[in-house]
Order: sequence, then C-alpha cells, then structure tokens
Amino acid sequence: MASDLGSRPVPLRVTLEDGRGALDEALDALVSAGDLPDLDLLEPSRCRGWSRLEVLVHVRTGLEEMLGGCVSPTGATPDHDAASYWREGPGAQGSDDDTVAAILWTRRTASAYRRPRGAWEHLVATTGAVRSASALMGDRPVDFQGQVLAAGDFLATWAVELAVHHLDLDVAGPPPPPAALRLARATVEALLGMPLDEAISDVDAALLGSGRRRPTPQERHLLGPLADEVPVL
Repeated sequence: MASDLGSRPVPLRVTLEDGRGALDEALDALVSAGDLPDLDLLEPSRCRGWSRLEVLVHVRTGLEEMLGGCVSPTGATPDHDAASYWREGPGAQGSDDDTVAAILWTRRTASAYRRPRGAWEHLVATTGAVRSASALMGDRPVDFQGQVLAAGDFLATWAVELAVHHLDLDVAGPPPPPAALRLARATVEALLGMPLDEAISDVDAALLGSGRRRPTPQERHLLGPLADEVPVL
C-alpha cells in the first residue's frame, strides 16, 4: 500500500496480496458480526434509513455485483485507484434523491425475506462465492462499474466497504479486522489529501470519513480544517 500525502487528493494503490488478505478477513468478520437473531436484525443500524437487516441485504447485492468485476480482467490501463474510486465513480456520494431511492430499493428487497435470518444465510453463500472468485484473480486490471482498477485496488475498495458496513451493524463484539480498518483510514486520508491525527483511531476515522457520525468538539480540534471536509466516502 502506497500513498503520497500532501496534496489533495492523492493516489492510493494496494497490492493484490494486501487487498485480497484484507477482503478475506473483512468477509469473515462481517459474517460473524451479522450472525444475529431475527429481532436483533430488525434493530436500527448506523446507516441512515436502514435496519441491520437492510445493511446485510445491501452488502449481499453489492458483493454479487462485485463478482462480475472479479471475472472481468482487461488489458486497459487503470484510470482509478483505491481512493479515487470513491470520489469519481459509482462509489461516490450521490445526491439526496439518489440516496433516498437506494434506501427504499433496499428496504423493498429486504422485505421479501420470510425471516431476517434468511438474509444472513443468503449473505453467507455469497461471501463464499466471493472468496473463491478473488482467490482466482490474477494481478491484472479489472473493469468494474465503468472504471478500470488494478486488482489490488479493486479488492481494497471492497475491504473498506465491508469494514464500514460492519461498523454499521453496531453490535457488541470485535471491530472490523485491522487490515480493513487501516485501508479505510488510508482511503479517507488519501481523499482528504492529508493524514489524520494519530489520536483519531482507525475505527473513528472510518466512522467520520463515511459520515456515520459527526466529529466531537475534540475531534474537530484534531481535524482542524479537515473537519468540514468529511465525510468523503
């Protein structure tokens, strides 16, 4: 993983080995965190407008789309990296209308399950397919959502996605794995163009960078001018 901080924004590039390792760990951790009783899955998540159930459905549908990227190598030169994916592509923050449409679509999809646990079981099956597909990926760029990313960068974006949604579940237990959290922090820093103060933990960097909560007064002091730049994911 390499990033040259100091200008805004800056590239973030991740090796295939690092991206794959972070993704595999994040998949295992999210499946474990989401292994909850039906009623617990209906509780609100940190993600505005969604229950924990709907977070799991969103992750599962995203991973199904991701499988297409795993099997879409290209000879083209990458035009996005692990950070710019979030700023310029479909991973970027959309308009309020786009956000509302996505929230409602996921709610409708989640309502099709007879029991909330069915969504978790569906997710487990999908994560198994993702592990198999990512294990077979070569170190070649992939074409995904109209972008071309290096294989490691592509997998890193999903490790970050999973880390954020793991935190969305807001459950007691271990946080997302360190490798995925480090990538989330590195992504936020690359998009901001500056490193975050060391007093801000990787978990808090992910929560602040994704807009899951507002900075506290102490964090605003630590962030300085960056306080008005988050969220960036």
